[in-house]
Amino acid sequence: MSEQVFMQGEITEYTKFERARILGARALQISVGAPFLIKLNEEDLKKIKYDPIEIAKLEFEKGLVPITVKRPMPFVKRRVKAAAAV
Repeated sequence: MSEQVFMQGEITEYTKFERARILGARALQISVGAPFLIKLNEEDLKKIKYDPIEIAKLEFEKGLVPITVKRPMPFVKRRVKAAAAV
């Protein structure tokens, strides 16, 4: 399944690999002390057992994760036709 995210007026769907990469990177940031981008009270944190991955999932679902995906455009080969000798 892919997630739909609104960015600059467009709908972007993340693949499961992109989603895993984004969540993993954000969870790593949280685990080393980055501040949460959502408000969580003590009860919510106990409920999710202070798990950085669960916190990253909550942020991702709300569209607050400050990580973007850069997809390269496909390379198009151009054929150069030799000019006919005049």
